[in-house]
Amino acid sequence: MTDSEDTLATFLVTGANRGIGLEFCRQLHARHDDVIAVCRQSSPELEAMGVEIHSDIELTSGTSIAGFVRNLSNRQLDGVILNAGILQSMGLEDLDSDGIKRQFEVNALAPLLLAHSLIGQMPHGAKLALMTSRMGSIDDNTSGGSYGYRMSKVALNMVGRSLSIDLKPKGIAVAILHPGLVSTRMINFNPKGISTKTAVLGLLARIDGLDLETSGTFWHANGQKLPW
Repeated sequence: MTDSEDTLATFLVTGANRGIGLEFCRQLHARHDDVIAVCRQSSPELEAMGVEIHSDIELTSGTSIAGFVRNLSNRQLDGVILNAGILQSMGLEDLDSDGIKRQFEVNALAPLLLAHSLIGQMPHGAKLALMTSRMGSIDDNTSGGSYGYRMSKVALNMVGRSLSIDLKPKGIAVAILHPGLVSTRMINFNPKGISTKTAVLGLLARIDGLDLETSGTFWHANGQKLPW
């Protein structure tokens, strides 16, 4: 990131059409960062924001990722926020192998493939943020269930940890972040959840404070370090 307040940082955000991703775009845009919003299907809320939008992007497809990266034309990316994800609840009584595989593809494999494709456009000092979940914490699992989602988030956490090691020589720091229980469509707007505004304020504070010393560690948006 630049130290000059007059120079915009460029952030790429996936899953940008709603929920946490949309709020990331809103807050980054409000502080005058340049935003590249990536999604499968745009939304009126995103389009009204006036940020750069790349829609019809299928992040589980190598062909789609390659075409998208070509369209970026080697733009420098100061921050990459990989937020896109899916949740399919399932317990032992209703295991769905296809659903488990799909969650692995979207929640763990897709972020790795996209990060790999964008590394060449991230300068020394850039930041890569992975939106994970404390449901991917082995030590914190006291309720069981949610097999596909938990497994995919454990995998994503490992992706983040390995990337933090492999990208350190390039000066790229990696954040592994849990947003908290957020009232979004993913959890049917659970009234116990916090607002996307509150969650993203915390997440951006963690990203802004990230450096190579804290790279590859697992944090709650509220600043709590989480167990693996």
